[in-house]
Amino acid sequence: MKFEVLKKNHLKRNIIIGVVVVAIISAVILNFTRAKYRTTQSIPLVNGTINYSLADLNIVAITVEGEPSDTIPTGNYELTENSYCTVDGEEDSNITLNYDMNTQNLTITPFTTKGTKCYLDFVTSTTKKVDTILGTIEVNLDEPDFSKTSCTNGSNDGSNCGEETVGIYEETTSKGTTYYYRGDVENNYLVFANKYWRIIRINEDGTVRIIYSGEKSTIDTAGKETVLANGYNDSSTDYTQTQTSAFNNSYNRSYYVGYTYTQDLQRPSTQNGGTPSTIKGILDTWYSNNLQSYDSIIASGESAGFCNDREMASGYSWSSEPSSAISYAAYERRNNGTPSYECSNTNDLYTMKIGLITADEVMYAGGTTSINYGYYLYTGNYYWTMSPSSFSGGGSRLAVVFLVGSNGGLSNSNSNSRWGVRPVISLRADNTITGSGTISDPYTIS
Repeated sequence: MKFEVLKKNHLKRNIIIGVVVVAIISAVILNFTRAKYRTTQSIPLVNGTINYSLADLNIVAITVEGEPSDTIPTGNYELTENSYCTVDGEEDSNITLNYDMNTQNLTITPFTTKGTKCYLDFVTSTTKKVDTILGTIEVNLDEPDFSKTSCTNGSNDGSNCGEETVGIYEETTSKGTTYYYRGDVENNYLVFANKYWRIIRINEDGTVRIIYSGEKSTIDTAGKETVLANGYNDSSTDYTQTQTSAFNNSYNRSYYVGYTYTQDLQRPSTQNGGTPSTIKGILDTWYSNNLQSYDSIIASGESAGFCNDREMASGYSWSSEPSSAISYAAYERRNNGTPSYECSNTNDLYTMKIGLITADEVMYAGGTTSINYGYYLYTGNYYWTMSPSSFSGGGSRLAVVFLVGSNGGLSNSNSNSRWGVRPVISLRADNTITGSGTISDPYTIS
């Protein structure tokens, strides 16, 4: 009996061992041959080399800007239509090659045959694709000349276009990367709170900064294609602004260029502190009457905030009543064509939920001192920015703030003048935004 039991145990053990061996062999065979049956294969490129078995894929030739290369280029490169793959010596037109410059991944679709040979041709890319709250956007990689206006059509003959830098661009700041719209773009329309807006930029924190462009009911009745086409309305209407207002009713001290101000100080001693300007009161009231019910959708904070930059231009010192004219830093940046999204002093940065566009944002969008009828911020009306320009000392004593002129140029005016008000807000990064951004299919919050 003991011998019979022992014999059964050996038999059971041998069966188990046999099953395990067969499973291992099957797994090895499957793993060895499975590449043959893949329809899509993403191949990571590490330091310009293919990290994949040459038995399955053979990169026969690589050219970069028309010149032979031993390695895959790194940086802003894209595959051209001259890239292709062969199977058994014949070009396979069904195989699609895609190269992601961000991840340096080469994707081959379909990938079904071992020994596939590919020929890769790279050129420097002028754009890249970026995933954002607006979906995948195409970002231009060149750097605009901000001393020139930006548009593609301008007036009828395009004579007011300094250069054709139009589309979405990126800028890196101390807070991260922001993506901004420039020129006569036609894909930055957004409908929110029953109003039309134009997108200025995607802020560094992923929030979306937008500028008021009219009541949806009014514009739809008037014909949105006519009113909003190319980003502007007829100069005899006020569709794109909520009202007119002075920036500050007072004007004879330099601190009246402030969104809020403290008497005899260059800026309030605390962020968001000080006496509210006239236009701040107008905007706060408008927000309360029109957007308060959407408060949870609207962003606040530093990246979504508003800069009332009261730093002085080079060579000037601040005084509440200077004996001669003084200029602020934004004035110098406008003249030099060097806009900035940085707010150099914390107490000039307002983390409130509503404000105005800055002179720097106008420059990024394509505005300069020159006429520009052909970019999305042109409305045919004068309207305020949030940026101090200068103070004319001596007998006149006028606080001067930047505005967008009726000809689209970046101009300025005394703080007590009455010009258009175009509210600016930022939408939270956790909103869901759908649409394509065109007039017929504007972005919407869903």
